[in-house]
Amino acid sequence: MLDVPIRLYGTLEGVLCFEHVGEKITWLPEHRLFAQAVAHLIALALAQNERRKIEEEKENLQGQLLQAQKLEAVGRLAGGVAHDFNNMLQAILGYTDLALEGIDPDSPYKKDFMEIHQAAQRSANLTRQLLAFARKQAISPVVLDLNDKISDLLKMLRRLIGEDINLAWMPGASLWRIKVDPTQVDQILANLVVNSRDAIAGVGKVTIETGNKTFDEEYCHDHTGASPGEFVRISVSDDGCGMDKETLEHVFEPFFSTKPIGEGTGLGLATVYGIVKQNEGFINVYSEPGHGTTFAIYLPRCEVPMEDKLSDSSPEPLSGGNETILIVEDEEAVLQLGTRILEGLGYRVLKARGPREALQLANENHSAIQLLITDVVMPEMNGRDLSQKLRDLMPDDLKVLFMSGYTADLIANRGVLEDGVKFIQKPFSMRELATIVRQTLDA
Repeated sequence: MLDVPIRLYGTLEGVLCFEHVGEKITWLPEHRLFAQAVAHLIALALAQNERRKIEEEKENLQGQLLQAQKLEAVGRLAGGVAHDFNNMLQAILGYTDLALEGIDPDSPYKKDFMEIHQAAQRSANLTRQLLAFARKQAISPVVLDLNDKISDLLKMLRRLIGEDINLAWMPGASLWRIKVDPTQVDQILANLVVNSRDAIAGVGKVTIETGNKTFDEEYCHDHTGASPGEFVRISVSDDGCGMDKETLEHVFEPFFSTKPIGEGTGLGLATVYGIVKQNEGFINVYSEPGHGTTFAIYLPRCEVPMEDKLSDSSPEPLSGGNETILIVEDEEAVLQLGTRILEGLGYRVLKARGPREALQLANENHSAIQLLITDVVMPEMNGRDLSQKLRDLMPDDLKVLFMSGYTADLIANRGVLEDGVKFIQKPFSMRELATIVRQTLDA
């Protein structure tokens, strides 16, 4: 028998064996040369196959990376657009609140103002979904049992999908805890279940399932966006129409929708994507035309014990005071609105259109100012730097309330929120402003 090694890049990949059937022979040098040539050809074929696999893997990873970068860029754009819309909606909602407070209950215009207010609220909900996609949504995460949370939502979810579709619930055993804002779980499930409902024509089935999952480095190497570690999985599957490859490539983009014009915003799955990324998780989608779809979401395991549930407190009454407040806002409409609301609540208000004017007013009134209300993003100086400068001029007990069309978690990530500093997101109602101002002053 003549044995020749097959080597690929210096590594032994196998052995090529030649056997003569019949009388015993002596293997000649030319036999060995032939065997070595065949082994070399096999090695070349293996190398070519290996290169092809590497190229395919490279193209796949590049595609995943480009898709992630595209979604990141769209997210930044969406966050900026939502911020600008929130400033405009603040003026609309705020002045409508003031009009509704002052209008005669029997006025024929009251219904018109209420329609304006409701339309603005719906617009504000859209900007919240944009901020969720951009991972700039305000959140209050708590440690929770996902099985308990989903069980509480089943009644609402069944109403969403209707009677023709069966909703199956398969809770995983000994499920790990996660830390997430409960309202974001509501958003994830509602959007995914509605997406599944719309994919089913007539009678069908939607399945919600949970479980524990651990990922290693090898899996994460092949799946862009995945992270090694322990995760809690929540999957929503349907037996609907499924999606083709082209649709899958765009499925998480804001305003992308396969529904007819007017039947959807195209923000549902974009919202889910943003929430998952905001909570340091990742999401996989499995779908084929005619074979349904599965969205599998993985959220990091949390080792912290669950907190005791507190009883719901009654809403704060609309109350004012007589303290002096310095409000700083570069949007004129929002500045005038805030001034009117605060003065209507009895406060003495100093208003500034920017940080420079605020510092001038502070120098003139530094002993009298108890609260600074300031926008965070302004041309001359950001809200954090302004508050630090004012605290150098003011007494130690100066309270600070930040406001922004962006959200608290984004502001916190920039190091703006500190102990004793509160935040209100635009657009806010007159009652919300009155409540947080009183809370901040009394803290």
